[in-house]
Amino acid sequence: MYNKDIIVAPATPPGEAGVAIIRLSGSGCLPLSMRFFRCSTSRFTPLSHTFFHGFFSSAGGDVIDEVLFVYMATPRSYTAEDVVEIHCHGGGQCVEQIVQTFLAAGARFAKPGEFSYRAFLNGRIDLIQAEATAALIRAQSQLSHRLALAQMGGGLSRLLYSACSELREALAFFEAWIDFPDEELPELDLQQIVARLTNLKARLVSLVETYNTGRLYTDGATVILVGRPNVGKSSLLNALLREDRAIVTDIPGTTTDLIEETLLINGLKIRLIDSAGLIESHNTIEIQGVLRAQKKIQTADMILFLIDASSGFTSADRSALAYCEDHQERLVYVLSKSDLPFSSCLPQNLLTDAVCLSSLTGSGLDLLRNKIHDFLIGDNLLSDSSVVLTDLRQRDAANRTLLALDRFLNLAAESASLELMSFELRDALLQLGEITGESASADVLDLIFSKFCVGK
Repeated sequence: MYNKDIIVAPATPPGEAGVAIIRLSGSGCLPLSMRFFRCSTSRFTPLSHTFFHGFFSSAGGDVIDEVLFVYMATPRSYTAEDVVEIHCHGGGQCVEQIVQTFLAAGARFAKPGEFSYRAFLNGRIDLIQAEATAALIRAQSQLSHRLALAQMGGGLSRLLYSACSELREALAFFEAWIDFPDEELPELDLQQIVARLTNLKARLVSLVETYNTGRLYTDGATVILVGRPNVGKSSLLNALLREDRAIVTDIPGTTTDLIEETLLINGLKIRLIDSAGLIESHNTIEIQGVLRAQKKIQTADMILFLIDASSGFTSADRSALAYCEDHQERLVYVLSKSDLPFSSCLPQNLLTDAVCLSSLTGSGLDLLRNKIHDFLIGDNLLSDSSVVLTDLRQRDAANRTLLALDRFLNLAAESASLELMSFELRDALLQLGEITGESASADVLDLIFSKFCVGK
């Protein structure tokens, strides 16, 4: 993707707005842009990181817009190259005509993520910070915003660079001993190296264990409402959303498909799913609804199993619960319709452990919201200095690093050859470098940056 030509793209989304920004990057972007910018002052020296007011004209000299012009000299720019930004009025025609003027003059339209790709290749940011930049743009909650900002600050990068440094130091010992066996090298203290790398492995295991929390903060969680027909699942969906999203009637089986909506609960993004009643049926539509509910149960982060408190725990509830029997660790009981008299047919454990609520009166809804948040996050509250993995790619690379370290430690325990042990250390270093980008392949990099928006 990367070469030294000049790229251009809008850095702001399309549509009517007060201001739009067109960004250029690459050697020569300053003289190119000055061909079309006329400063409103008689003397114009494009000082770096200084705004200038003026007018942008076409190649024919026709004024396109009144603009602000700013030049950022290498390396003090986002891409670490020369960068020029034109701040014009928002709107399709202003942006389109300015971009087309630059394209006709020899610039190339930037590919998605190409500005960030150049920043990465020029050493301005590493791959973790690049992914955090994209996550910051996509953040839909305060929690995901805070976490992306922390990742951009480099905490995870510093931890991994330190780990890579330890691996390189150990590898240097092995390779020196292999290459110069007759030289007077410091005696290889294998036990000391094994101890250090065992400690490193423990730190990486702890890091991998942060992935689920990081994923929840970044992507949010899926919570599914399940139970037999007519226990109040759709009413609860509407109550949590504070809108009439699902049809609610006294007729069992009103919901025949999945209804999915997004909301924030204590700052955590939740994808809330209302499902069809779990019931044995010969009706084709009901069967399809149950099958779709089953699939979502398999992947949901949390399962809210609703029981009508006024009806008690019935045989139909027992049959519905069988669909969740393999997922007890993700199951939370909810006693709905608690504004009505409770049935005497409720097991004591449900009365003790379940969240009691009424979608009609709103009683217990705040308790349920807190239960959802605490169940998903637990004690894993993140601070601005927390270091976590947020991306599946990062977690998988860290796991491959751990596998290589395991193989190394097993070889050391067996007093295997130095060549075999150094091979595993080299592989561990390679896998860890996949996270920061030091050893990521061109295909991986292209795939990651292609998911960025144009202009970033």
